[in-house]
Amino acid sequence: MNDKKVTVIGAGLAGCEAAWQLAKSGLYVELWEMKPQKFTPAHKYNGFAELVCSNSLKAARVNSAAGLLKEEMRRLGSLTVPCAEETAVPAGGALAVDREKFSDLVTEKIMSNPHINVRHGEVSQIPDGNVIIATGPLTSGGLAADIERLCGGYLSFHDAAAPIVTYESLDKDRIFFAARYGRGDDDYINCPFTKDEYTAFWQELKNAESAPLHDFDKPKGKDDFTVYEGCMPIEVLAKRGEETMRYGAMKPVGLSDPVTGKRPYAVVQLRKENSGGTLYNIVGFQTNLKFGEQKRVFSMIPGLANAEFVRYGVMHRNSFINSPKVLNGDFSLRTRPDLFFAGQITGVEGYMESAASGIMAGLNMARRLSGLETLVLPRETMIGGLARYISDETVENFQPMGANMGILPDLGVRIKDKQERYQAVADRALAAFDKYITQ
Repeated sequence: MNDKKVTVIGAGLAGCEAAWQLAKSGLYVELWEMKPQKFTPAHKYNGFAELVCSNSLKAARVNSAAGLLKEEMRRLGSLTVPCAEETAVPAGGALAVDREKFSDLVTEKIMSNPHINVRHGEVSQIPDGNVIIATGPLTSGGLAADIERLCGGYLSFHDAAAPIVTYESLDKDRIFFAARYGRGDDDYINCPFTKDEYTAFWQELKNAESAPLHDFDKPKGKDDFTVYEGCMPIEVLAKRGEETMRYGAMKPVGLSDPVTGKRPYAVVQLRKENSGGTLYNIVGFQTNLKFGEQKRVFSMIPGLANAEFVRYGVMHRNSFINSPKVLNGDFSLRTRPDLFFAGQITGVEGYMESAASGIMAGLNMARRLSGLETLVLPRETMIGGLARYISDETVENFQPMGANMGILPDLGVRIKDKQERYQAVADRALAAFDKYITQ
């Protein structure tokens, strides 16, 4: 076996970026793509790096999470960022592309690279040797089963996930820390409702508009979305009656509002989402509401009037490994160092996030085969923040995460203007990036 050859499975954005990094390092790549022999329910185009749900790669300005991510990718020698810029279409401050031209350009660059041998066909089990798996959130058949076996559990489900907000954006005068009945540490943030506040919230929630489902998100043979009772969307609970939520996700028992000294009429709890305490999950608020509706209705929760939502609730079919339990920050599997994962299967969410993880997986595989230490970018960088989030063993109830300022460490300095604050975060990130890379 040639230990300088790497097998990459999947020619989406992550797989193409991984193959590109490996080829740049002088390694030979066997890139497997099952199209056009077989398509997932979401994919239609023959080309590589197909964009499915949107043609937008989000904000271009560097003082945004998406723009910072793309700048870090550019400095790492990204394939997809310059391809996107070459095939861009007008989109205001965002980087949006002509989908087919973008796919065609990425495909042409991959196909013409002498170090990359493209193989068409479905891979049904994890190969031996040096492997990067970048098969996306709809990994199929035997390969999905093999991943589940190797990882000791694979998250493949129809489910609903709750929104995540930044701690910094919460109104601290309207919330309090406490655990029910005083048991344990004050691990939860509590948002107390009066009866009038609760009634108004319930009315808006039960009448809010849900998002349409893609055909591939629907369980086979059904026209609607079926979830487990324990993962019931909060809007479905609201429609079962005015008091239903007060006996479920919004029950106030065991809590006392320090302002009134009394038990609130209802409570929404927020649970720490990361070890740094910069992100909080809205407990029990799995939802399939449209994003705009989530912002409108959930901002009625006391303390969340100006909340920054870094991830809205979603309800869809998804497949990803439980990365905090099985992946290192360099995207390698803890139990098998010659196997890396990249893309949405790792729990990064978004086109460029997937591509960035592919860059890191390819770069780190190349370094490992050269006897060099693998890289985990500083936590101040966007790629480093994402890598640490998906590999953070303290994260429970793991949900996919996209680029956002909330996963980065606090600046330690109060800057009121949001754009100035984000510019300072970006400046810090790129300074940390350059210092780390040049060491």
